[in-house]
Amino acid sequence: MELDELKHQWKRVDQIQKSKNQNIMEIIQHKSNGPVAALKSSFKKQMIAMTVVPIAIIATNLHHIDKTLTSALFWFYIVFCIGVIIFARLNYIVVQKMEGMDGMVKSNLEQQIFILETRVNQNLMGIRIALLFFIVLTEVLPYFQNFKMLNTWHSLSPFIRFGAYTGLFLFQYFVSRAVSQQKFGQHIAYLKELVKQM
Repeated sequence: MELDELKHQWKRVDQIQKSKNQNIMEIIQHKSNGPVAALKSSFKKQMIAMTVVPIAIIATNLHHIDKTLTSALFWFYIVFCIGVIIFARLNYIVVQKMEGMDGMVKSNLEQQIFILETRVNQNLMGIRIALLFFIVLTEVLPYFQNFKMLNTWHSLSPFIRFGAYTGLFLFQYFVSRAVSQQKFGQHIAYLKELVKQM
């Protein structure tokens, strides 16, 4: 009798746990306001923005298209945009997997969240490295290519230029962290919290 009662209690606990996990998965995968939907939307917007901006640069410089297409700064920016698009696409695929798999176990979800978190941090680091490279290009390029804007910039005192670079780098450091936290970090943290409850 005690064994039957124990089996019955075990089944009840198991059903409660399955029901709880199912509810958590519903919150995670909610189509309109779940954390997965928010992450998908953010990665999609990032891909669109990084596609539109280079097109806008070309469109606004159509009268100087030859200079634009021979500019190392322009091509560096194109490579940067492609890198961001690839990262966003890879993250989008991870999020899509989380959205489509109802039977995902906790360890699987934790692994996907870890991948997302790592990639978002790598993306932040990549943006900082890209800015440093952009600064180096801005300093070196006038020795190889003649651009009126860069020549005007180089006519300023090195103290002004490097002060501006430092200010830009600090601004970008704090703003990119805040934007990344708002767009991705808070949703990843919410996912981690939900998965803990499973």
